[in-house]
Amino acid sequence: MNLFILIPLTILVYMTIMFFLALILKDNSIADIAWGLGFIISSLVAFFYEPLHTTRHIIVTVLILLWGLRLAIHILLRNKGKSEDFRYKNWRKKWGKNWIIRSFIEVFLQQGILMFFIVYPVIIINRSFEIGLTPFDYIGIVIWLIGFIFETIGDAQLRNFITSPKNKGKIMDKGLWQYTRHPNYFGESLMWWGIFFLSLSVKNGLYCIVSPIVITFLLTKISGIPLLEKKYEGNPDFEAYKKRTSAFIPWFPKKVGS
Repeated sequence: MNLFILIPLTILVYMTIMFFLALILKDNSIADIAWGLGFIISSLVAFFYEPLHTTRHIIVTVLILLWGLRLAIHILLRNKGKSEDFRYKNWRKKWGKNWIIRSFIEVFLQQGILMFFIVYPVIIINRSFEIGLTPFDYIGIVIWLIGFIFETIGDAQLRNFITSPKNKGKIMDKGLWQYTRHPNYFGESLMWWGIFFLSLSVKNGLYCIVSPIVITFLLTKISGIPLLEKKYEGNPDFEAYKKRTSAFIPWFPKKVGS
């Protein structure tokens, strides 16, 4: 079976299982945990499907495993003991009696489709057998590492800030968060740009640009920044933070009144 058939089928089966698990738990927040794990499963299927492996195959698989596992564990610990995320609660109320079918289509199935387009470079790389690393590979690894550092440190800083009682009701604007309002989202996007550079070393790798474009657009325009920041609309502290701090790409904060 071709990987372009096997991977979508794998994702479909996986997301369907996650959907039924969400029904049992009565919590669609599981979709957030399923996100990183879905990439791990897809990448492992792509890796083991081929009998021969190059250094590039191993590198891209390890990078996806590190990213997906860290993200899944982070979200699992973040959600532990909490009720369903506010986004899913709002959708559940909005969809009314149609919430089951719309949850499957608009949360799990839609997420699976996005997952396929984002994991596309992993498929292309595993179907190619060019030997030896090129400058594109090294550039990609460096970009990925920078993104991983941003996401990991950003998440850790936010977690420490939120868990401190003295910060209740305050807006996080320290550490990486003083240079970008979403260092974790920026880091996640950057990692996929790194994977894209790895794909430039193989045949048809240029087509893989769809992956970082999709994840960057998703984070900046659809389900990332817009949904999260809508929660804080009207908060004076957040509005002030928003005026002085870059939304996505890290930059020095603006001076007050500038």
